[in-house]
Amino acid sequence: MARKIFEITGTDAEHFLQGLITNDLSGLERGLVYTAMLTPQGKYLADFFLLRQGDAILLDVDESLADGLAQRLNMYKLRADVAISESGLRVRRGTGEALDGALTDPRHPDLGWRLYGAEEGDDGSDFDLVRVAHCIPETGVELTPDTFILEAGFDRINGVDFRKGCYVGQEVTARMRHKTELRKGLTLVAVHGEAPIGTPVTTPEGKAAGTLFTQAGGRAIAYLRFDRAVPGMRAGEARVDPLQVSAEP
Repeated sequence: MARKIFEITGTDAEHFLQGLITNDLSGLERGLVYTAMLTPQGKYLADFFLLRQGDAILLDVDESLADGLAQRLNMYKLRADVAISESGLRVRRGTGEALDGALTDPRHPDLGWRLYGAEEGDDGSDFDLVRVAHCIPETGVELTPDTFILEAGFDRINGVDFRKGCYVGQEVTARMRHKTELRKGLTLVAVHGEAPIGTPVTTPEGKAAGTLFTQAGGRAIAYLRFDRAVPGMRAGEARVDPLQVSAEP
């Protein structure tokens, strides 16, 4: 778990972020906020956690996305009174008894807690098992530049607020929610055998059905066309059977 924690300061910091992210910053009063930034076309750029620390807002993002996200934020800030810097903080996480000062992961109670300070690491929990159980996507695995966040279930994992004001990519996201029925998305499947992450999933007749992702405990997260999610699908040498036929677990 390689993360980078940025510190965002300045008199315009909250207003600046509110106009860019998929969630509502009012949630900072209750603890961690899970959110994302999108392209103007509504596709995924980065997902991250936000928390308030004094007059600053901390941003916790996967290290692989950190430099690109900082560059994008600096591009948007223009003349706003906003400064973005590395905080030097680390994050610990776990699903057992929470350490003093830890904050609850807002995506799902079973994902436990996150603690920000001088140390990093986790308590040895099998986070892939938890994620698969609740169909929760991961940065760089299920979440890629081709992802639409509603197909990834962000409405289930408290990553998007449909009542807040505009943000980059909001129009596409709102249209997907209100004017169309999702025909593709992340869903749970049973897996008999093993296949590498990214293995194509096909129907018994050999038609393309989607892609297999994280696997744990005989189940997996897959991105599927719902109309082709049928028993007896294949992913390499593994058999794949749907456990649900929509993005709702």
